[in-house]
Amino acid sequence: MGRLLYGSSHLEIEFEDRVLAHLQAVIGVKLRRHEGFFFSWRDDPAIGDGRSSIWIESSIPLFFAFSTTERHQLNREWLEELTHSANQSQGLTLIPEPGSAIVA
Repeated sequence: MGRLLYGSSHLEIEFEDRVLAHLQAVIGVKLRRHEGFFFSWRDDPAIGDGRSSIWIESSIPLFFAFSTTERHQLNREWLEELTHSANQSQGLTLIPEPGSAIVA
């Protein structure tokens, strides 16, 4: 499991490395454009099966920590769907990879 470390609050959010690689690509594009947005995901059932959101903008430090050195091949269709979501008013919502029934 990789981790997204958010801001100076020391918040660590765990995602599978493949998911994290796609998030890094989408978030990176938004931040290069200086676009702030919400990022939301479903929580693990072990912590209540709810939903969490964070505000992402270029002034907030982010650190992507992958658990392996493997560079995942990115799924263009998934990137397009995630980017479309990130450009909507509700912000980036983590959705399952096309052809996959689960999201980490």
